[in-house]
Amino acid sequence: MDMEAALRYLALATDYDGTLAGDGVVPDRVTQALGRVAESGRRLILVTGRELDDLHRVFPYTDRFDRVVAENGALVYDPSCNREQALTEPPPPALVEELKRRHVEPLHVGRAIVATWHPHEQAVLDTIAKLGLEYQVIFNKGAVMVLPSGVNKASGLAAALADLALSPHNVVGVGDAENDHAFLSACECAVAVGNALPALKERADFVTTGDHGEGVVELVERLLENDLNDLSPTLARHDILLGTDDDDRERRLSPYGPVVLLAGTSGGGKSTIAMGFLERLSQSGYQFCLIDPEGDYADFSPAVSLGDTGRRPTEQEIVDVLGDPAQNVSVNLLGVPQPDRPAFFSSLFPHLVEMRASTGRPHWIVVDEAHHLLPAERDPDAVILPKELFSMLLVTVHPEHISRSVLDRVSTAIVVGEDPDATLASLGHATERSAPKTGISRLHSPEVVLWNTGSDTAEKLRFEPSTIESQRHRRKYAAGELAPEKSFYFRGPDGRLNLRAQNLMLFLQIAEGVDDQTWLHHLRSHDYSTWFREMIGDRELAEEAARVEDAEGDAGTSREAIRNAVEARYTAPE
Repeated sequence: MDMEAALRYLALATDYDGTLAGDGVVPDRVTQALGRVAESGRRLILVTGRELDDLHRVFPYTDRFDRVVAENGALVYDPSCNREQALTEPPPPALVEELKRRHVEPLHVGRAIVATWHPHEQAVLDTIAKLGLEYQVIFNKGAVMVLPSGVNKASGLAAALADLALSPHNVVGVGDAENDHAFLSACECAVAVGNALPALKERADFVTTGDHGEGVVELVERLLENDLNDLSPTLARHDILLGTDDDDRERRLSPYGPVVLLAGTSGGGKSTIAMGFLERLSQSGYQFCLIDPEGDYADFSPAVSLGDTGRRPTEQEIVDVLGDPAQNVSVNLLGVPQPDRPAFFSSLFPHLVEMRASTGRPHWIVVDEAHHLLPAERDPDAVILPKELFSMLLVTVHPEHISRSVLDRVSTAIVVGEDPDATLASLGHATERSAPKTGISRLHSPEVVLWNTGSDTAEKLRFEPSTIESQRHRRKYAAGELAPEKSFYFRGPDGRLNLRAQNLMLFLQIAEGVDDQTWLHHLRSHDYSTWFREMIGDRELAEEAARVEDAEGDAGTSREAIRNAVEARYTAPE
């Protein structure tokens, strides 16, 4: 397998009537174009509202497809072994009989679908209501199709892709009519042929110049020419949220292509930032493989953790789990001696690259402690790195200690912790780039500095946290055990007291009991907002506490205001 041959689009899913076929006929030029797609190593999936027997009658080339989704998503057919898989139950006899009684003609009954034509839609709707069925009506230009609720071309395509172990993020879909909305929305790239309905064109990522099959030929030529790379800027609907700037404008990252460096001082929140990004990747259906040298992500629920302190994971089990597009993997290297970890990664990485070439996955490869696994003194470029390195996240304290050949491919830097300018300068020096200066002395979680390395400026963002990490964060700070250096100490104006609050609930309890002089001393010194911001990492709580501090109210009023602010955000677990 060529390690440089990874493609984004590994399957073409196409509608039949109005897309491949015009007036029910598919020209030879179109079938030849489909053959070229198959010869490129990509899969072909036909997604149609027709019944399978009818399709065979009008189209003798179904065997050129890897899967056929028929009856508008109710049936998946494998031409290689003539296997049919019904995805829902047959139509109720009462439905068919009632439609016949109402003289609905023509009336076609398939394995699951019941279909007719305009103007019988009202009779169909009335029949469904009369019988109390949980059925839906789907339109395809003049056709009226009746199926169980939730069955459509998207659900059928999902079943076909699961059969082929492919992700919809590696599929380009093309169609023309109302019933194509659902399956095109599920594809990474949605294409409408030139004769498509206006509503479909408006939602498509690309509209062909040609109509019907000529539009499909146009799409195929672009697909084979450059894997649709020229359409990447139009696919912003898939971009992953990073965070917001000071004006609450969102900043997002393309899910395909960037090599991202996440760097900063220890304790700056790199793991929290990484988890937030990976959680959003997973929620969007992108698969990731995380290399976790220190076991920091062993309990990260979006991923299956392989390996522990007593067992090193094997390359085969990693690849096997990643064989399911719905599964993410965290590779725990605690069972691998530290000196052996770079060699382990060097051995594993080509398998991941080869898997990407054949399946398009994992969509992201994440390397924690990247300065250990891709060290500058052991440049891996000639051994394991493909010509094009893409969709990777590298996490490190020391960017200057990462292989230069890897750093040169970093397109986006996310910096956390103390002295972000020093971290940026370190990356700039290591890659002979001119790094911008922000003048920020310290970033407080979830603040980050974002630098697109082709730019001469960087900006501060409030990174969108992981919901999983936020829940854990709230439990930890509400009633957990903070380290002594992160705890709050009520000491009073002359330092006579030394009352430690190792969590927020204890903070509130002690606050109720200390004398007014002690409470007001810390209030007027802005100690409460400082603790909430720097140790609890809650900017909103810190800002609310700062407003109470600035108001300089009496002890009773300010105590109540800060207690209410804390209790509104944190509750002690049962």
